[in-house]
Amino acid sequence: MVPLIVLTLFSLLCFSCSASSLVTDFHVLLKLRNEFQFPEPFLSSWNSSNPSSVCSWAGIGCSRGRVVSLDLTDMNLCGSVSPQISKLDRLTNLSLAGNNFTGIIEIVNLSDLKFLNISNNQFNGNLDWDYASISNLEVFDVYNNNFTALLPVGILVLKKLRHLDFGGNYFYGKIPPSYGTLVGLEYLSLAGNDLHGEIPGELGNLVNLREIYLGYYNVFEGGIPVEFGNLVNLVIMDLSSCELDGSIPQELGKLQLLNFLYLHINLLSGPIPKQLGNLTNLVELDLSRNALTGEIPPEFVNLKQLRLFNLFMNRLHGSIPDYVADLPNLETLGLWMNNFTGVIPENLGRNGKLQQLDLSSNKLTGTIPRDLCASNQLKILVLMKNFLFGTIPEDLGRCYSLTRVRLGQNYLNGSIPNGLIYLPELNLAELQSNYLSGALAENGNSSSKPVKLGQLNLSNNFLSGPLPYSLSNFSSSLEILLLSGNQFSGPIPPSIGDLSQVLKLDLSRNSLSGLIPPEIGNCFHLTYLDMSQNNLSGSIPPEISNVHILNYLNLSRNHLNQAIPRTIGSMKSLTVADFSFNDFSGKVPESGQFAIFNASSFAGNPQLCGSLLNNPCNFTAITNTPRKAPGDFKLIFALGLLICSLIFATAAIIKAKSFKKNGSDSWKMTSFQNLEFTVADILECVKDGNVIGRGGAGIVYHGKMPNGMEIAVKKLLGFGTSSHDHGFRAEIQTLGNIRHRYIVRLLAFCSNKETNLLVYEYMRNGSLGEALHGKKGAFLGWNLRYKIAIEAAKGLCYLHHDCSPLIVHRDVKSNNILLNSSFEAHVADFGLAKFLIDGGASECMSAIAGSYGYIAPGMYKIFPPIYLLS
Repeated sequence: MVPLIVLTLFSLLCFSCSASSLVTDFHVLLKLRNEFQFPEPFLSSWNSSNPSSVCSWAGIGCSRGRVVSLDLTDMNLCGSVSPQISKLDRLTNLSLAGNNFTGIIEIVNLSDLKFLNISNNQFNGNLDWDYASISNLEVFDVYNNNFTALLPVGILVLKKLRHLDFGGNYFYGKIPPSYGTLVGLEYLSLAGNDLHGEIPGELGNLVNLREIYLGYYNVFEGGIPVEFGNLVNLVIMDLSSCELDGSIPQELGKLQLLNFLYLHINLLSGPIPKQLGNLTNLVELDLSRNALTGEIPPEFVNLKQLRLFNLFMNRLHGSIPDYVADLPNLETLGLWMNNFTGVIPENLGRNGKLQQLDLSSNKLTGTIPRDLCASNQLKILVLMKNFLFGTIPEDLGRCYSLTRVRLGQNYLNGSIPNGLIYLPELNLAELQSNYLSGALAENGNSSSKPVKLGQLNLSNNFLSGPLPYSLSNFSSSLEILLLSGNQFSGPIPPSIGDLSQVLKLDLSRNSLSGLIPPEIGNCFHLTYLDMSQNNLSGSIPPEISNVHILNYLNLSRNHLNQAIPRTIGSMKSLTVADFSFNDFSGKVPESGQFAIFNASSFAGNPQLCGSLLNNPCNFTAITNTPRKAPGDFKLIFALGLLICSLIFATAAIIKAKSFKKNGSDSWKMTSFQNLEFTVADILECVKDGNVIGRGGAGIVYHGKMPNGMEIAVKKLLGFGTSSHDHGFRAEIQTLGNIRHRYIVRLLAFCSNKETNLLVYEYMRNGSLGEALHGKKGAFLGWNLRYKIAIEAAKGLCYLHHDCSPLIVHRDVKSNNILLNSSFEAHVADFGLAKFLIDGGASECMSAIAGSYGYIAPGMYKIFPPIYLLS
């Protein structure tokens, strides 16, 4: 009886202790929640009135009456993480990944903790923690934060560590050789930091490693350690983009389990080791963008599992081995920008899996293989800048998987295969500078209308016949149409006006005749129009002035007549125009844009006259009529001007007062990090005295907050209530979540019914454009300019490859690269950006804006991974 009583009392005591501990966990979690911003709706289940419900809360896992798991992954939380989190002393699993947490974090005294993931946040500071108090840690992931320090050596006490990811931060200094003692590691990533020095050979002791990532933004000295040949369990080795030099160690041929070998974007030289042919499990091999020499080793015939084979941008020579075409799983072959000679292997494509082929910029001869698209898998075909001859295979006209075809600058002849330019998935077709002939056929498949072709370049060939009416099939997609330097004849079809998205249209140097169709005025997005050197006649249709953003207009060397329309002067974006060598007559207008055109723009029109041509027009004098006294007229004019000024001044004062006093109550602010100022503080900045810039999208103001923080406020022009539609807020949310060192950070978004304000971090040194062309230009030495270019390219690279969703800026120019107080570059102004959605398609942002008279390279085409600063 006594033992039973003792057992009962012991059980009650244990239950009491457990309940008490769960209550402690309850209070700790509530303190954590109070530090978070925007906890709703994800943490709505965290009920402060019911401690017993803790184990049913979102993200909470319990065992034996204690909280053992806290998983807040991707809950869009902001704010800081309280040190109280370390009081959850039974945690085995802790994940804060994918939020917007800021500030310093330290995890200690969690002896049971095995899994710790704080990746994809904005934590800063260092990682000099008491690792002995978390000695059971197996997974440690801090990827993509803002930690700025030397790599911590305290982690050496974590003897059970299997997964270590310090990538995507700002760790600097050298990799400690002592990291080679973490022999339990299976995964190691130090990529995407500011590390330098040599890669320590001691890392070759990590024989249990299956994945290693050391590249991307790190700048190492020396080459690949030969000791890496000891990492016999490696499946993935990524040492790309970190300035490694020297030769590729032949010892890498010992890594029999290797599936993925990435050594691209380095300074590696010498021949490709034949020992790499021993890597029979290799699935992807990328040695591109180095300085490798020699030929492709014959031993690579053993790489039967290879799917991706990239050697582009090296100094390789010789022929492309025939066995490459026989690799049974080959999907991507990139050998461009080398010195390869000989013919393209005839069997290429017959494996039925080839999807991407780029052999451009070599010295290849012969014909294009017939079976490149044997199984309708081929998506990208790039063979430009070679010495290829013969006809384009007819089967390519039925390759319905094709998205890009670039065959320009060869010696191809014959006709364009029927259906090629009308393929349903095709978005780029370049066949320029060949010897192609024959007519451009109509779309023979009436049931299928191509809707994706964005660029068509057939210039500098021998194509003839009329322009097909089927060009209107591209009405919703075609942005660039280049047909110059051919033998096209007949009238320009009125259906040309259906190309509502076209930006650049070049029909020059043909034999086109008849009138310029007035429907050209429906191409509202045109910025470049060239119809020169044809046989066009009649007058310029006045509808052409409907194209308000036209920047370049060339109608020279035709047979156009009558007067030049005066309305062309109202086209404010038109900076280059050429009307020379036609049959125009009458007076050249002098107003608007005509004032900036050169006299040479009107040469070769003997019947034109006007002051611009130093050829006065001799019109009959107009009889003078009685006029009112000049004094009366001046008085009336002065009074009218005074009244107008008073009206405008009154309206401006009323609007300014309503802007501020319409109430900060009527404004809504969405902040993307912890801010110590309010909407009212922001509105105080929005006044004329604080204007620091104006652009196509709006006005930018400088402001200083009560806490001393400096901000830039961009007031969007032309966006009222309707701007909240079409996903505008979702796009702002996406931009607010972008976290990268070289991208201007969006701090907040403010809006009311009439106005939208974007709040950014302030860049003290203004734009790169101002620095280059203003007074500061003398201070920008070449080393600093090079640094700025590299930093801006890194920001763009993040947008193109690592951001989610991927973003294409499309308005890259010096005025959109901002410089902070240390002259560090930050990419800014996403007014013309596009989100890349699944499948590689693109989706325009709602807030379209930009600079008149300037079209960024990204607006025309995107060929990563090369980035250009205008």
